[in-house]
Amino acid sequence: MGSGIAMNYLENGYEVAIWNRTPDKAKALQAAGATLAISPKAAAEQADIIFEVTANDESSQSVWQGSDGILAGADSNKTLIVSGTFSVEWTEQLAALCAKSGFDFFDMPLTGGRVAAENGSLTLLVGGDETKLNSLKPDLQAICEKVNYFGSAGSGMKYKLVLNSLQAAHISAFAEAMRLATEQGLDPKRVGPALCDRPGGVVTNIAWTAYQQSTIPLTFSVDWISKDLKYAQELAKGIDLPILDDVVALYQKAQKDGLGDEDWTIAIK
Repeated sequence: MGSGIAMNYLENGYEVAIWNRTPDKAKALQAAGATLAISPKAAAEQADIIFEVTANDESSQSVWQGSDGILAGADSNKTLIVSGTFSVEWTEQLAALCAKSGFDFFDMPLTGGRVAAENGSLTLLVGGDETKLNSLKPDLQAICEKVNYFGSAGSGMKYKLVLNSLQAAHISAFAEAMRLATEQGLDPKRVGPALCDRPGGVVTNIAWTAYQQSTIPLTFSVDWISKDLKYAQELAKGIDLPILDDVVALYQKAQKDGLGDEDWTIAIK
């Protein structure tokens, strides 16, 4: 996702500085004109707008904090954006650190998948100062089709966890629906398209595509959705959400079965 963002900025004429924990993964961006920084701090020092897209709370914390972290290279003239999917607790801690230093901060998780990141059609789910966001929008056009604003810092991350919880539940429910249909003798080639028509929606179409194919390109792994659902459970502490708990159990079983690197639609099968 981060590579897609960087490439679209390059293709739209922006100067781009990058840093990656695995330098070899940055070679394509370097070849396209990006400058490889020696640390997150150095990347931040070279940029007006800083995006961080890593895997989880631990990786994000290591990139932002410390003497070589993003915060060490930031100042009040820069815009700091966290775009991975993390816990709301860490997101709010980071927002507080930025506010204490007078830095402009947005939580801006992404949706649309790898393809949308690569073709610049992401939807950005934003928390932060709305007025400052409006001034930033011209620079976001290179990477997205939509900017959905949800409120103060942390709100974008809350919504992303809500969204991924619903999407994962939808995929597992589609799997059950298709099993019920086939067990009752219905033709899956008729049932699938009918479900794409009603209830329809993006996730139904993703699920039906996965149902028909023996293998599909990885768009979102079992490990990634399991991580996001864990953060959603933490957010929901004290709220009874039995469907979420069942979906978490389903993906945890997939991980135990050695399917963590498979696409999240493995639930269909």
